[in-house]
Amino acid sequence: MVQDMRLIELKGVCKSFGDTRVLHDVNLYIRKCEFITLLGPSGCGKTTMLRIIGGFETPSEGEVYFDGKDLTGIPPYKRRINTVFQKYALFTHLNVFDNIAFGLKLKTPETLGVKTKREAKAEIEKRVQRMLKLVKMEGYEKRSVDSLSGGQQQRIAIARALVNEPEVLLLDEPLGALDLKLRKEMQLELKSMQQQLGITFIYVTHDQEEALTMSDTVVVLNGGRIQQIGDPKRIYDEPKNAFVADFIGESNILPGIMLEDELVEFAGREFPCVDEGFDANEPVDVVVRPEDIMVVGSDVGMLTGTVESVLFKGVHYEMMIHTGDFRWKVHSTTMQPVGSEVGLSIVPFNIHIMRREAKP
Repeated sequence: MVQDMRLIELKGVCKSFGDTRVLHDVNLYIRKCEFITLLGPSGCGKTTMLRIIGGFETPSEGEVYFDGKDLTGIPPYKRRINTVFQKYALFTHLNVFDNIAFGLKLKTPETLGVKTKREAKAEIEKRVQRMLKLVKMEGYEKRSVDSLSGGQQQRIAIARALVNEPEVLLLDEPLGALDLKLRKEMQLELKSMQQQLGITFIYVTHDQEEALTMSDTVVVLNGGRIQQIGDPKRIYDEPKNAFVADFIGESNILPGIMLEDELVEFAGREFPCVDEGFDANEPVDVVVRPEDIMVVGSDVGMLTGTVESVLFKGVHYEMMIHTGDFRWKVHSTTMQPVGSEVGLSIVPFNIHIMRREAKP
C-alpha cells in the first residue's frame, strides 16, 4: 500500500503503568477508509493502544502520527477522532436527539459551515436526522435514552460519535453487552456503516469471529506485542505462530520435524505438505484445522484412531479422535459413533507449518 494511504502510524510505541509494561515496541500503520481490528485476550494491550490513538493515554516511548503529523501533546478533543466506549456513556438527562446533537451544539456556526445561529440550528437538525437514518433509529428523537434497549443505546452512541464527521472512529468492544443474535446483526450493520461513510474504523475485541467477520485487517496482540497483522483469511489460514493458530478459531497443533521442502514428520509418520524454505530436520509446529481433516475408513486413512466423544454443534459434529500419540479435534457433517475405529486423511494444502518460537 502506498505511503500516502497511511492515515495513522505508531512508531516504536511502548506504554508502562508503574513497573508494568503493557505495550512493547509497537509499530503499526492504519490506512484511510480501513476497518482494522485489534484482537487479543484480556490484558494484551489492545484497549491501551486504542486509548493512545485517541489521546486518552500518552505513550511512554515512541510516537503516533496522524496524516504525517505528530500527535504528541494534542488532546482528544482536538484530534479528528471520536470514540464509542463499551458502556456507551450516554447522557441520561438528555433525549435521543440531544444526545446525538451534543457535540454539534458546542460548535460555532462557522465551524458548522454556516453563518447564523438560525442556520446552525437547521444544520444540526439535518445532521442528526441523517445519523438517525444511518443507525435505523428514525422517529426516536424525543425518546429518553433510559427507555431504549441495549442495542438501541449502542446505535445512539455510534450516531453521536459519527455526527461530528470524524476521520477515524474508535470502537472499544461496543457489542460486548449485547446478546448473541443482536451482536451478529450489529456486526453487519457496523461494517455497512463504515463502507457507506468511507471513514476509518479501529475496533477492539477479544471475539475472534467478530474480528474475522468485520475486518479488512486484523492485528493480533498478546502480552503487549503484535503477533501477526493480515487480512482475516490469511490470519486464519496462515497463522504465524502457535498463539495465533490457537487463538483464531480451533486448531490441532502438534510438534513436528520439517524433513525437507514439502515433507514434514508429525504424529509418528511423514506427510507431504506445500511449505518450503525450512532447514532440513528443523523442529516446527504443525497446524491442522478441525474442518480440514477427512474421516475415512480405518483401512485407507493416513492415521488410524478411535472416536472418544461426539458433540453436535448445529452445522457439524465435533469428534475427538485418539490416534495413540495425539487426540485430534475433527469437524465433520457425518457422525461416527463413540468407540468406532476410523481413518484420518489430510491433504498437503491443509497442513500448515510454522517455525517454532523460542520460549521467553
